Amino acid sequence: MADQARARKLAKRIAQIVASVLEHEVKDPRLARVTITDAKITADLRDATVYYTALGESLDAEPDTVGVAAALESATGVLRSRVGQGTGVRFTPTLTFVADTVPDDARRIDELLAQAREADAEVARQATNAQPAGEADPYRVPKETED
Repeated sequence: MADQARARKLAKRIAQIVASVLEHEVKDPRLARVTITDAKITADLRDATVYYTALGESLDAEPDTVGVAAALESATGVLRSRVGQGTGVRFTPTLTFVADTVPDDARRIDELLAQAREADAEVARQATNAQPAGEADPYRVPKETED
């Protein structure tokens, strides 16, 4: 069992190595627009999970997630050997690639916030000419007694 600080440093180094290898050495065109977002490693430093985000060809195009996953699976051997060379640990961790859902979740939250803003604007518009249902001052005032 390695300490947590060492595991974090190793995970960060693995993410850097994988990103560099994908950018400079792997020639698969399906991996041209892949970004490595994070890496986690188990406490025994045997298994590493690498999170990635795939971007589309243009801003409004959907990425080929199946093709990217297949390309990463086929490049796992090369990536693992480069990780072993770059880290210098006794046992090179196995690499598992997981698509990062944070961008999709952020996009969904932005949509929900926009809907909430529209609903708030509608309520504010309806409240501009609203009249109170009861008296103008609905709070009870204590009666003053005459002496």
